[in-house]
Amino acid sequence: MTCDPRYDILFEPVEIGPVTAPNRFYQVPHCTGMGWQRPRMLAEMRGIKAEGGWGVVCTEYNSIHPSSDDLPHPSASLWDDSDIRAHLLMTDKVHAHGALAGAELWYGGIRTSNMMTREIALDLDSFPNSVGNPFQTRAMDKTDIKTFRHWHKRAALRARDAGFDIVYVYATHGYLISNFLNPRMNTRSDEYGGSMENRTRLVRELIEETKEAVGDRCAVAVRFAADERIGEDGMPIHGERRDMFEMLAEMPDLWDINIADYSLEMGVSRFVKEAPLEPYMDFVKSMTTKPVVTVGRFTSPDTMLSQVKRGIVDFIGAARPSIADPFLPRKIKEGRIDSIRECIGCNVCYSGDAIGVPIRCTQNPTMGEEWRKGWHPEKIAPKGSDSSVLIVGAGPAGLEAARALGERGYKVTLAEASRDLGGRVTRECALPGMSEYARVRNYREQELLEMANVEVYRESALTAQDVMAFEADHVAIATGATWRKERFNGEAYVSVAAAGSAPEILTPDDIMNGVAPKGPVLVYDEDGYYLGGVIAEKLQQDGLEVSLATPADNISDWAGKTSERWRVRTHLMKLGVETIVSHSLQSFDGNTATLTCEYSAREKPLAARSVVMVTQRSPNDALYQELLAAVDGQVEELPFTLKRIGDCEAPAIIAAATYAGHQYARELDNTVEPDEPLKHDRVDVGETSPTGAA
Repeated sequence: MTCDPRYDILFEPVEIGPVTAPNRFYQVPHCTGMGWQRPRMLAEMRGIKAEGGWGVVCTEYNSIHPSSDDLPHPSASLWDDSDIRAHLLMTDKVHAHGALAGAELWYGGIRTSNMMTREIALDLDSFPNSVGNPFQTRAMDKTDIKTFRHWHKRAALRARDAGFDIVYVYATHGYLISNFLNPRMNTRSDEYGGSMENRTRLVRELIEETKEAVGDRCAVAVRFAADERIGEDGMPIHGERRDMFEMLAEMPDLWDINIADYSLEMGVSRFVKEAPLEPYMDFVKSMTTKPVVTVGRFTSPDTMLSQVKRGIVDFIGAARPSIADPFLPRKIKEGRIDSIRECIGCNVCYSGDAIGVPIRCTQNPTMGEEWRKGWHPEKIAPKGSDSSVLIVGAGPAGLEAARALGERGYKVTLAEASRDLGGRVTRECALPGMSEYARVRNYREQELLEMANVEVYRESALTAQDVMAFEADHVAIATGATWRKERFNGEAYVSVAAAGSAPEILTPDDIMNGVAPKGPVLVYDEDGYYLGGVIAEKLQQDGLEVSLATPADNISDWAGKTSERWRVRTHLMKLGVETIVSHSLQSFDGNTATLTCEYSAREKPLAARSVVMVTQRSPNDALYQELLAAVDGQVEELPFTLKRIGDCEAPAIIAAATYAGHQYARELDNTVEPDEPLKHDRVDVGETSPTGAA
């Protein structure tokens, strides 16, 4: 297949100062949860994106000095020459596929606490740490500014020596350089404060000095917010930003444009759809001759085409779409648009950096495993035998296992008890704001349609006798999990029904099955992710009076790691849903739910006629247990291998289910050493004596 000629413009080369990108696909700087600790994992992952057709592949932010340390959020670094060697691993792999490599230079200022290095962070003034840690910055004097410029220039030189083609001046997202631009923060009385010309002085000096440092070897990019802040009506307040941009417009070689509202730029699909930044930055191209890139969780080639043809951007910027499908550009070029794994906007990728662990992706289970497990998103070893595989259950784990095994060439039978494939994603995607989660199912279902060696049977609930009679060589049970009506008190699952009562206690499964609770209704959320809020919204839309309570200190507490917690609670409050934090549900009698404060133990009665428990789930592993019972628990006595995968084995997030399905397919005929299941990317300190002596 060949590229639709309509998309030819996306594959035109674009000059960026002294370098030329081979096409318009630009992986912007994005976090990975790997940072300086895992250079080989990073290099392999970024190299695969270049192989997949991204014309520019950038790092995450690179700390330029130990006084800008973001741990436990892992950043890359350019502190000394050892960092050059680490980055060369990446740039060599990116260049091997004809792409450009970009490095974002970063100094956190107010947003860093330097918990590892214990250095004092510098900023405009003695500001409190903006991410809630009990530290303050030191106010920069002119000597500090001069020193900072020196650090930035040294980092630019190291980036050049590490083989990077584009070097960033990072002037947004609330970090140090952007604070100099901010008239509300920059109240300095010297030549770096006051007038717009003074407040832009530092960024102008950094652009000039970075260009001087990298010469004709590298382009210089500036990451810059096109608006100043968001108004109450949701529209941008540009303030002086247009004038500021006009002053700087021709200085760098490329503009990487974002906006002030990070929750919109990085918004989850429940609240933010494709190309949300355009109304905030559509003036930029008209004010500069330099190429412009911006993001927008672009997954539609037609949207990409429109952005370029209408003169909004020169490059299609992407972080999350490049994670979900590193081969997105190549698939467009080869006319394989239906094979694109579209980002679902769940932000599980972002959670890795938030927690301080390597990146993962719901759609792309190979993300982060390219080096340590040798997994490639588009390549998989052919089958090791002519054996057959039966997969019971077509949720995310079962679908991914069938797809990957089918790609390997195995004869696969996928049996699903219901009419619709997709399991939990099919049920959840019908809830408010969740429609894009259907992409988990749609991509895999589409791929299976192209595989003659995979047979799919719907409305086919199987018994243990059916499985035995099927005579498959391998059997995977992927029958999901069911939401419990109990809560876990730290030691056991307990009912919240008051003694002697039979109140209406429901679960998300009941709501998704169409059960209509009586109002007022309490949604009790111990899950802490997105579903409690979504269920509350659905019931509110149904006309019920709704309260949402959680024992955590935040509504949708874990969703803070996916950058949506603030937006979830704001949204629910606007809808009129009462939100109650730090309270556990002790009992419910059908008229009153008794909540207990997690700190004072004081009881809080709440009028309710029904309760929806969003707590824990129970694996649907009855079929697995029946098969084991047939051989007295001796699994090796079965005439086939038997494995539970996904929620059927251990309920978790959807990304864990697709990973489990993919892992099963990869490892079906491969011996994995249980003591060393993956490679460990770490600093090798060399061989030591048994006693540890030198």
